[in-house]
Amino acid sequence: MSSLLLFLFLFLTPSSPLEFRYHNNREIQQYLVEINASNPDISHLYSIGPSVRGQELWVLALGLSPHRHTVGIPEFKYVANMHGNEVLGRVLLLQLIDDFVRGYRNKEDWSVKLLNSTRIHILPTMNPDGFDESDTNCLFSQGRANYNGVDLNRNFPDAFAGLRKQPQLDESRREAEVRAVIGWLRMESFVLSANLHGGALVASYPYDNSNGGSELVGGASVSPDDDVFNHLAKVYSHNHASMHRGDQCRDSRPFPEGVTNGYLWYSISGGMQDYNYVWAQCLELTLEVSCCKFPPQNQLPALWTENRKSLLAFIMQIHLGVKGRVFDGSGVPVQNAVVEVKGRSNMCPFRTDKHGEYYRLLLPGEYVFMVTHPGHKVLTETLNVPHGPDQYSAMKHDFMLRRIPATTVSPQANPTEANSTEATLTPSCNYTLNLDAGASRSSWTGLCVSLGLLVVLLSLVS
Repeated sequence: MSSLLLFLFLFLTPSSPLEFRYHNNREIQQYLVEINASNPDISHLYSIGPSVRGQELWVLALGLSPHRHTVGIPEFKYVANMHGNEVLGRVLLLQLIDDFVRGYRNKEDWSVKLLNSTRIHILPTMNPDGFDESDTNCLFSQGRANYNGVDLNRNFPDAFAGLRKQPQLDESRREAEVRAVIGWLRMESFVLSANLHGGALVASYPYDNSNGGSELVGGASVSPDDDVFNHLAKVYSHNHASMHRGDQCRDSRPFPEGVTNGYLWYSISGGMQDYNYVWAQCLELTLEVSCCKFPPQNQLPALWTENRKSLLAFIMQIHLGVKGRVFDGSGVPVQNAVVEVKGRSNMCPFRTDKHGEYYRLLLPGEYVFMVTHPGHKVLTETLNVPHGPDQYSAMKHDFMLRRIPATTVSPQANPTEANSTEATLTPSCNYTLNLDAGASRSSWTGLCVSLGLLVVLLSLVS
């Protein structure tokens, strides 16, 4: 067995930089298997589920503890190729993986520090079936939708439709790729994310839709964390070679500083970034990274150079704000404690995960936190939040709750009653984590990866 492992290591370790070309779905899978096999200490390959045609949606996790979450280490993700004909994101994310691994092996400071402080999940293609049908036209190529002809960025539950009490699709009737991402969000407590598109050059942020209510400000649909979203978008655009200029695509409107509120650009219902933000308390941006949906292959090296600094700078923003745990009166970490920031009434209030953790991305400043959990007194604390990305860590602060004496009755102890936003405007918030499914999925994925290694080995031998 040891000689076989040595053989695998020698032959599966990439010996030269990844080629700048469009790899097909099978080649992407093979590359991810090779990276995973040759870097078991920092990588973990898993599938979040199959596409309509049965192609696995492979994710590579990178970090010091790639197989599982570590308390205090935030979870980040990049998703590409949601629209099958928007293909640059596939190339950028494969190059990013290659860059991270080589940087870590060469002990380059940027890679070591990011992987020591962050668990990074990379999904190079969310719509492999659509990619198979795409052609190379810059603007109007086929393959945008999945195999069933459905635009995946219109198929997620929509918070504003819920507020209007419009009927929503049962989850089992949503597209396979959408169900896979929804399940993924329930298994991992993601903090920050971006999905990569093509056809424009702009960083777009929530909301993408509106209820026609108080969120509408000057034509934009403004979220409670609008200041943070605007900052995140500008981090990407200003670190990009030209996005910040705002007028680089002939077939697109100008975007001041290369950023836009999604609704201000055009409204969509059922978008993925709003779903991430409202239901999964993960701040997600939509990054349009090329004027051409399918750029000529000879432009790929330059496009990678234009985006590399932005991709890395954006990941570092996961260390904005505050992180920590909430403990009950017995000193035990508690799940589903509500952690609110005064002045930020989120549709679905941010809650602690199964580890009792919370993460709040915030710009430097003074904030009032209110923490509520049934059977405990409401805890209010004021925190002065510094800038964390330069230190590769958000400010750490734990909240210690105090139990309410058994003879005392306090309606404030109930989080849903303490928060009027959730009680009156919530779009059916659901915080249930699919923990058992995560374990079984990992076992199945491990088998698939092992079989993939065998296939690669046999192809090398032959």
